[in-house]
Amino acid sequence: MTKTDFIAALPKAELHLHIEGSLEPELLVELADRNNVTLPYASVDDVRAAYQFGNLQDFLDIYYQGMSVLLTQQDFYDLTMAYMVRSAADNVKHVEIFFDPQGHTSRGVSFDAVITGISAALSDGGKTYGISSRLILSFLRHLSQDDAFATLTRAEPYLDKLVGVGLDSSELGHPPAKFERVFARAGEMGLKLCAHAGEEGPPDYVRQALDILKIDRLDHGNRAMEDTQLVDRLIDMNMTLTVCPLSNLMLAVIPSMTASPVKTMLERGLAVTINSDDPAYFGGYMNANFNAVAAALDLSFEQLATLAGNGFRGSFLPESEIVAHLAAIDGIVRP
Repeated sequence: MTKTDFIAALPKAELHLHIEGSLEPELLVELADRNNVTLPYASVDDVRAAYQFGNLQDFLDIYYQGMSVLLTQQDFYDLTMAYMVRSAADNVKHVEIFFDPQGHTSRGVSFDAVITGISAALSDGGKTYGISSRLILSFLRHLSQDDAFATLTRAEPYLDKLVGVGLDSSELGHPPAKFERVFARAGEMGLKLCAHAGEEGPPDYVRQALDILKIDRLDHGNRAMEDTQLVDRLIDMNMTLTVCPLSNLMLAVIPSMTASPVKTMLERGLAVTINSDDPAYFGGYMNANFNAVAAALDLSFEQLATLAGNGFRGSFLPESEIVAHLAAIDGIVRP
């Protein structure tokens, strides 16, 4: 069996996916036409050509522009269902996805339309493709903590649809400590806590996420590798890191795929996982990310199985379901 075939056969969990970042150019143009939204592009090919970035901010500029076509509950349903179809094709069995309500409510879109559309597609996709799911409300860190509190308040009637909160958008200049109080409140509400840290921000941002936000899971975390003591701490905590290889490459977090920290993280004993982040913009969903690191880093079959297993171990699934998924992976490794 080739590594590509092995990766395709592995059951996988995706823990770091921004649903707005799965907006493929074809759907973007379709929704623009449906909603009479004028785009600065003449064709799908023009949109795809624009999906080229030099850094995180370049990406965010077009990411928020793309959001403009998402206006109705049906739009969010269609967006999410398209992601579920692609996940099923990659043998993904569980997804825990972020959504950015502030990017929509600030445009006059109702919170209800956003979360109801996404949740309905997750439910329908789960029934059709056998994919379980959890939904994470992500705060935009370039906005204020007061704005995050207002969003958390809006979410209270929908807590049954949420497993946790996250923190994304522009990292530099917006340290985790900025959101200490709103994360404390989310924790009191019984929500799991995640935060992007150490993608472009320094290792100290990772420490803040651990010590101040008291996160349950670390998104990205690449730059933690610059600090040996911090790495040791993450290992001792068994803290899951949701690394996104193609995203790292496209946003110039790493100069080449051979510079990805994934193999070093595995060898050090970190609970590293593979994820697609914003796959429509970064060139690949789960299998593409697995294949990219497998080829560039010469990962072994055992290491690939460990990465897949870490995805389930780091999920917010009940232990019984995690055990069942790990047994399915073992069945691929030792048929």
